[in-house]
Amino acid sequence: MEAALLSGFIKTILPKLFSLVQEKYKLHKLTEEPEDLAKQLKVISIVGIHGSGKTVLAREVYESDVGRQFSLRAWISATGRGPREVLMEILRKFGRPVVDNFSVDQLTVDVREHLDKKRYFIVIDDMQTDQWSSIEAAFPQDNVVSSRVMVTTTIQSVANARSSSNGYVHRTKRLGDKDSEQLFVRKACPKKYLGYMQPESKEVLKKCDGQPLALVSMGQFLRKKGWPTGPNCEDVCRNLSHHLEQDETLERMRRVLLHSFSSLPGHGPKACLLYFGMFPCDHPIRRKRLMRRWLAEGFVETQPSSTENFNTLIDRNIIEPIGMCNNDQVKTCKTYGMMREFILLMSTSQDFITLFAGNKVEHKYVRRLSLHHNIATSGSCSSLDINLSLVRSLIVFGEAGKAILSFQKYQLLRVLDLEQCTDLEDEHLKDICNLLLLKYLSLGETVASIPKDIEKLKLLETLDLRRTKVKILPIEVLLLPCLLHLFGEFQLSDKVKITSEVQKFFLTEQSSLETLAGFVTDGCLGFPQIISHMKNLRKLKIWIERSEKNTNFTDLVNAIQKFIHDDKEESNDPRSLSLHFDACTENILSSLKAPSYLRSLKLKGKLLELPQFVISMRGLRELCLSSTKLTAGLLAALSVLKDLQHLKLIADELEDFIIEDKAFPGLLHLCFVLEGATLPTIEEGALPYLISLKLICKDLVGLAGMKINHLKCLKEVILDHRVTSETRETWEKAAKEHPNRPKLLLFNPVDESESVPGDSSLASTTAEREAMETFPTPDGALQEDNIQILVKQISSAAPEKLNNSEPISKDELNSSFNNMGFSEGKLGLTELSIVQNGKVSSYTH
Repeated sequence: MEAALLSGFIKTILPKLFSLVQEKYKLHKLTEEPEDLAKQLKVISIVGIHGSGKTVLAREVYESDVGRQFSLRAWISATGRGPREVLMEILRKFGRPVVDNFSVDQLTVDVREHLDKKRYFIVIDDMQTDQWSSIEAAFPQDNVVSSRVMVTTTIQSVANARSSSNGYVHRTKRLGDKDSEQLFVRKACPKKYLGYMQPESKEVLKKCDGQPLALVSMGQFLRKKGWPTGPNCEDVCRNLSHHLEQDETLERMRRVLLHSFSSLPGHGPKACLLYFGMFPCDHPIRRKRLMRRWLAEGFVETQPSSTENFNTLIDRNIIEPIGMCNNDQVKTCKTYGMMREFILLMSTSQDFITLFAGNKVEHKYVRRLSLHHNIATSGSCSSLDINLSLVRSLIVFGEAGKAILSFQKYQLLRVLDLEQCTDLEDEHLKDICNLLLLKYLSLGETVASIPKDIEKLKLLETLDLRRTKVKILPIEVLLLPCLLHLFGEFQLSDKVKITSEVQKFFLTEQSSLETLAGFVTDGCLGFPQIISHMKNLRKLKIWIERSEKNTNFTDLVNAIQKFIHDDKEESNDPRSLSLHFDACTENILSSLKAPSYLRSLKLKGKLLELPQFVISMRGLRELCLSSTKLTAGLLAALSVLKDLQHLKLIADELEDFIIEDKAFPGLLHLCFVLEGATLPTIEEGALPYLISLKLICKDLVGLAGMKINHLKCLKEVILDHRVTSETRETWEKAAKEHPNRPKLLLFNPVDESESVPGDSSLASTTAEREAMETFPTPDGALQEDNIQILVKQISSAAPEKLNNSEPISKDELNSSFNNMGFSEGKLGLTELSIVQNGKVSSYTH
């Protein structure tokens, strides 16, 4: 067990780091770097969440035989230090005199002069701000003796800035199930009980989520409690938030999480992070859904602010992406195990969450209510002494019960998410239409019709009907003055009459609608006549169907033409169009003319050639084509689109095609989703800036004639997880022989619980995306003493500021919470969590 402990984790990562510290890593048959690059200064960044082993990996390299070959070595802690302090510490470590009143520029000169023509290895641990731009000049870039600077950080943008030119960014990854269990058991189980039948540890391993610090901390905690003969893991996990707050064994884990939280810039990101507690554990959360709810709640005031806060949480590795969109943007995300527990702890410490256990309600008044997975039945909820009149946000997963669905009791409701509510009925919508402050409404599959009374919801901004059975949309929905986003697959009734009132609403540009995704039309009166008057429309999705009663699509063509028209001002708004058409309506595409502009275009239907309006389109960055067959002529026409950055091609059959020199000059991401295993041939000079190549085809055999050596900027190759082991090995070899040594990843569809009908994006689970890397593990296990060193470092290595601090108290938690502006008196926010049979069933903020 000792020899295998953490071996999978360490054997995958260390060879990479060693190869960057030394020109030629003798323990591994890695491709040598070009001589001119090997002699330059290289900056290596290790990035990941707190407690993921960044410092351990850096320390292991620093103290290794490879690390000791450098004539000058220094380990610098950047925790709480600015650029000036970091430079002063470097000089001190090298025994150089330091003048306290020297400026950053003067210190930079001193460091540079001392390092000039010397072979040095400097580790800067826990860099949290963009300090590199201030200190970069201190490290000679034309170093001819292969010096190295290694940086550890929790912030992705900081890592990217460090290693933008001749450098490398390594993301720490969670431990696998087997290694996680071994590390946990080692810390939890005394030696005298090694032969004892060990209890089930699944729950605690799930909470630790493969993070080394969490596994060590929880192992030590359970050891203190008498594991394996003491309390079982389920009992401990049930009250983990309480233990995380009170127990001294979890002190370091608590302080690391608090540091991650309190270092967020301003109140906005903190409020947005706490909102993740509204969702069940391990529930994938759609990014756009989340951001619209932040807006409706008032956490942010504008869409750009919402995006900025989300990106901040991703950038700092506090939340993690699960699925990715076609344009490589995050589609779904979640919080990892211990961070979620900390979110609940932070909320509870200021009554942001009110827990209910048994028949006891600690707080009668709640602001945000979330019911999870069929626990909150009508019987249990009807007995709760809860005042629903002040609830601002309600989300239900599973059965809600009659008491919760009595919408006449709600007076301040702004966000109502019933997508996954199983006992909502059409009759409830009458009362929902009286919730006059409602801004966000999402309904599920039990709903079949929308009443005309929805016209009362004058403040409604988002209406999501994608999961419903609604096929006919009342015109009153389109007349809502504040409606920004409308989702579903519906059409207007044949009986709808475009009255003078309706005409006036659209002609006077009262519509605020930005997203209409989407409507079904056969060209008859209805949507085609209306959308041309929606001046703010930015995203449009249409299903085109031919019917016997109408064969004239002139109005629809005119409406689409107006939407894609490129005016003389050459605007760069994020305009997006998605068209689904059958074999009888493809001539609509040939009717569309230039000049045209779109940021994103999706076409699904029978495509024999690329429409002319696409070839001449300005600003097209994202393109997705789905057809039974994609011809060589169509692909050749695509190759000259100079603005195209993201291309996804879905087909049963792909004709033989050569991607010639200078083809796809701006393409960054290329994705093939194919039934047949035919791939194009890539000539040298083609795809000069391609970063990501996705080949989603389960029948792919070997390289299928594709050579990737010519793709100079390639960073990752993603294969279907169903390909054979022989094919994986072939691609491993090709990736290893590539100058960039791109990562080889596996694709597997994400959990469908957060997917919506008609979604054509390419999303993959984090676990599968991280499943493979191009570097094979070295033969043999790591030696016993190295394993012990790593385990010791994992349990003790931490930023100095955190290690040397006194135990954190509840008052400190409260102070941190109050400093961010979330005191009860300031915002009046509370949350309800229902606990039944010892299990948390709902949270509300």
